[in-house]
Amino acid sequence: MADPLDAHLFAEAAELVRSMAPDGLGDLRYRTHRRGLKIWFGPETPTREHYEAQLLARRHVGGGDGVVLEVGFHAEHPDEAKNQAVADRLARQAELWRAELGSAAQLDVFYGRDSWRRLSEVWEEIEDVEDDPDAAFEIASRLIDYVSVLEPIRLGD
Repeated sequence: MADPLDAHLFAEAAELVRSMAPDGLGDLRYRTHRRGLKIWFGPETPTREHYEAQLLARRHVGGGDGVVLEVGFHAEHPDEAKNQAVADRLARQAELWRAELGSAAQLDVFYGRDSWRRLSEVWEEIEDVEDDPDAAFEIASRLIDYVSVLEPIRLGD
């Protein structure tokens, strides 16, 4: 499967996330790779609850060929019950995050891995994103939307 995005775009988005992140959430960490960007707060090692912008095979999100870009929050604990507890905590605050993130944000099982949970959205039209000078900013900005709304919920419960 050919990737319409490259690691440079995700590295640029990561630097923008660093500059846009709200204060008071701890040390912002990130990792980029050719298919995405993962951000989290705290320890150097990625946490099981984190934010991602990543390419996914379109077959996982409704079928077809090619890739889509998924942006949002993941709970990837080895224990499915822990992931469900995170999803339940977020579901109790759905009115709050829905008002900020809109209807594109969906709380559900992870694409292709039913034991994980996600609160994320899919960008299906990404073929020309490398030609878009604002693409890295748009990715970073949307990740910051998720961080700004969800971290207070996650840390406050």
